[in-house]
Amino acid sequence: MPRHFNIADLFELVADRVPDRTALTCGQQRSTYLQLEQRANRLAHFLAGQGVQAGQHVGLYLYNCNEYLEGMLACFKLRAVPININYRYVEEELAYILSNADLVACIHHREFAPHIAAVRETAPALKTFVYVDDSSGADTDAIGSTAYEQALTGQSAERDFPERADDDLFILYTGGTTGMPKGVMWPHKHVFYAAMGGGGYFHPDGVITQPEQIADRIGDFAIVGIALAPLMHGACWWYACIQLLSGNALVLNPAHHLVAEEVWDIVERERVNSLTIVGDAMAVPLLDALQANPGRWDLSSVFAVGSGGAVFSASKQTAFRELLPNIMVMNSFGSSESGAMGADGGGKPGEGLVNVARSEFMSVLARAEDGTYREVTPGEKGIFSRSGHIPVGYYNDPVKTAATFVPVNGTLWLLTGDEARLEPDNTITVYGRGSNCINTGGEKVFPEEVEQALKNHPAVFDCLVVGTPDERLGSKVTAVVALRDGHALSLSSLQEEARKHVAGYKVPREVHVVAEVPRAPSGKPAYPKALEIALSGEHRVN
Repeated sequence: MPRHFNIADLFELVADRVPDRTALTCGQQRSTYLQLEQRANRLAHFLAGQGVQAGQHVGLYLYNCNEYLEGMLACFKLRAVPININYRYVEEELAYILSNADLVACIHHREFAPHIAAVRETAPALKTFVYVDDSSGADTDAIGSTAYEQALTGQSAERDFPERADDDLFILYTGGTTGMPKGVMWPHKHVFYAAMGGGGYFHPDGVITQPEQIADRIGDFAIVGIALAPLMHGACWWYACIQLLSGNALVLNPAHHLVAEEVWDIVERERVNSLTIVGDAMAVPLLDALQANPGRWDLSSVFAVGSGGAVFSASKQTAFRELLPNIMVMNSFGSSESGAMGADGGGKPGEGLVNVARSEFMSVLARAEDGTYREVTPGEKGIFSRSGHIPVGYYNDPVKTAATFVPVNGTLWLLTGDEARLEPDNTITVYGRGSNCINTGGEKVFPEEVEQALKNHPAVFDCLVVGTPDERLGSKVTAVVALRDGHALSLSSLQEEARKHVAGYKVPREVHVVAEVPRAPSGKPAYPKALEIALSGEHRVN
């Protein structure tokens, strides 16, 4: 059977080359490549027996665990599509994604069974449930969920699946800038090259040109890498694939929250070579732990610290180099829609976030009055854009697809949403997201969604939500609120109401009470003025 640039095909080629090498470690869980391959096959056969077919969607509603990646591989083997579900979602958000993604099956940790039961009527096609046991003791009977190990029992470990294709889909749900999550539809071949390095991250020959070459890129010794973010986020999920498609060893943090001392314990115990973090939100506690405990850990195995998905400030990069003087520090940037767009070279002094070289696949587009787009000339500003290996759109959303993926002279381009300028030296200076999306510790928060949640509070008459600087998170969610007559407001009561409607990371960390929320004469929100109010601190409420 011919092989394709399909993640299942590529993984199988790697597993056949290094079956006895450790592939995956998460706490007490360990799997070799052969064990991971066989368990994924068994799960795939179970799902097929439940009627899951090619092209159908299977939710992964899990904390970090080996079963997450077994579930991913099982779906790909069937040509089905795994769907990442943010375990921080409250019921409103969970109901939306179960319905919007058209799930037919869901693999979940036991503790999430009651949440699924509360909203399952919103997803009538969702019939099959498999639970990974935990200490919660949650009732799984209400949704008829099967224990994970029971599902695998008696299933074939053989690899007897139909031929796959380059354009089978990998769908990544992201909060983006639209409030509710949207599913970015990546053909396997495109995401392999755009987000996973095309097999060339760890080999001098670079990217592969034929699927079978993936086995030739495997090194003599496995690089041990730990991904500290949850697998439900694209940055961690893609890094996991990079490691597994390179024959390397992937280590996951089994904890539900980042405790820096525990992370360094894992790094020492597993002899980790490379850490992947999400900006300052992770860098700050990791650095604090090192500074508070000099000499506590043997970190001589570490040679790289990389970040992506959030601001990784220069001061934190410098601190890592000072504390671990032999390491390489990398700061990558990109998005769920673009994959990896490059590494932060520091930008031009005093201007922009990053500065990258223009290429045939990376440019700046400007919109004309007639709604069409064109590439800018040197000195002009526009939207940072990518062509080539890009997604094919957003699942179930043709309107957002048409607004984000635009044709220019016969080539389809992705508009990243970042403002940029083409420089005379043919480089591109990127200034950042032009929308009001807040990136807080790698989580993306849409202000209007939080505003709607806050307006459920009986004291809130009007409000706007902005992002204000935070040393650890990069930005924190901050509310500027006007009160109803005769009412008072505390930060804690506002947070309590918000948590009923949105995930915890979207809850405001500061509130500023003003007589009138700033708006334009048309009634549209005046976010710059709201930010100015928040930064002044004059109206802050404890």
